[in-house]
Amino acid sequence: MNQAVLELASEIYIGRSDWTLKSSGATTDMRRTLKTYDSKDNWVGRVIGFLCTPNPPDTIFQLDVSPGNCWPLQGDRGQVVILLPARVHLTAVSVQHIYKEVVSPGTVTSAPRDIAVFGVNADTEEETLLGMIVYRVAKEDIQTFPLKKTHRAFSHIKLTVESNGGNTAYTCIYLVQVHGKMAKPENLN
Repeated sequence: MNQAVLELASEIYIGRSDWTLKSSGATTDMRRTLKTYDSKDNWVGRVIGFLCTPNPPDTIFQLDVSPGNCWPLQGDRGQVVILLPARVHLTAVSVQHIYKEVVSPGTVTSAPRDIAVFGVNADTEEETLLGMIVYRVAKEDIQTFPLKKTHRAFSHIKLTVESNGGNTAYTCIYLVQVHGKMAKPENLN
């Protein structure tokens, strides 16, 4: 077993950091995050959901993955940009959808499927592809994907949903966790 796999396994099972905790300062970059789906855009949604407002993008930082407590990204593709509380050498990303046990089999069409993960340079907005991941609804509810090693640390990460399980109206993202090690402070000479 190679060293990278051992390090990732150690991080996951012994004490994995989560850089998307709101309490530590993580937030979404609303300027670069795409539109939230609003069911009031159709007549059924206006009738049923007149008292409800859609969840904001930072819902994906909360550990509550009860039915409907997701961020509904408009359409079957889109992106969210996460501002991390520090510069981080990213090692993995975890994605979670609703628990399979609380929905009918084969009905989870709004789950993200193909996702591109980018580290974003905060100054130049240059993007570095760190991984293409495939979330599989039939597997575990929370899935962790190792990212490509790079010598760069990032304070922004972009997740681009390339496809979902077949729902063209919206994609529900329940939980995203970003893992890695904080970069050492740069010398200020």
